Amino acid sequence: MNEATPVLRAVDGGTAKLMPDIDRRRAWLLTVDGAPQSYVDLDDPTHLEFEYARRLAHVVDGAADAGAPLDAVHLGGGALTLPRYVAATRPGSRQDVVEADLGLLALVTEHLPVPEGSGIAVHGADARAWLEAAPADSADLVVGDVFGGSRTPAHLTSVEYAREVERVLRPDGTYAANLADGAPFTFLRSQLATLAAVFAELALIAEPAVLRGRRFGNVLLVASHAPVDTAVLARRTAADPFPARVEHGTSLARLVGGAALVRDVDAVASPEPPDGAFGIG
Repeated sequence: MNEATPVLRAVDGGTAKLMPDIDRRRAWLLTVDGAPQSYVDLDDPTHLEFEYARRLAHVVDGAADAGAPLDAVHLGGGALTLPRYVAATRPGSRQDVVEADLGLLALVTEHLPVPEGSGIAVHGADARAWLEAAPADSADLVVGDVFGGSRTPAHLTSVEYAREVERVLRPDGTYAANLADGAPFTFLRSQLATLAAVFAELALIAEPAVLRGRRFGNVLLVASHAPVDTAVLARRTAADPFPARVEHGTSLARLVGGAALVRDVDAVASPEPPDGAFGIG
């Protein structure tokens, strides 16, 4: 039983709240302005409550041999759910977490600290600015999970940004981006076209209801120059509590259609979610 009390604090992006999970002794839900951002179990960092986090973990699991350490960059920190998962499942990994919201970073550092020797370094900086200063060929994995409120910032949606991701990745590295969109998928299609201009391989993971346009939701994009093992991803995501589909190849090309890639000069933030899409009250 978790008997901790909620923590409420004004951060750069709004009002953050840490709420204890009454069923798990040291587990917490982080929300910002009522929108769920992260869930962390400090005693069991491999417990992933959010479906999008599970899907990101499936990508991590396939990024190298089981247990092998990774050099990873996480753009967007939240409560550091995925970095904690990587540290637990791949000891010896070196991870950089970049979070622009310094107030949020202070809250998480104070109340949900990472263990000593975890290999996780946290940087208070803009994601793209930090990436542009990072060494080339220095990461096996880059994760894009940046939201300003509930929207992906415009400067993280362009082909110029995607080229910076590719520069930092090693030749066989993987980029995974958590986005949110709904029918008619104008934003998603533009992001697929943008990544296709930079990376040789693409895959998409989403719940069928989202892909059919029935609701707004998270979509995970996976990009690489090395082949993506979509068969393994499909098996794992299909076995999740909320099963997802993996699209690639011809079906993904049909989704992209005639969408144009995005450049810095015409980049826009992802669409505002409809009321109630992610809020928990």
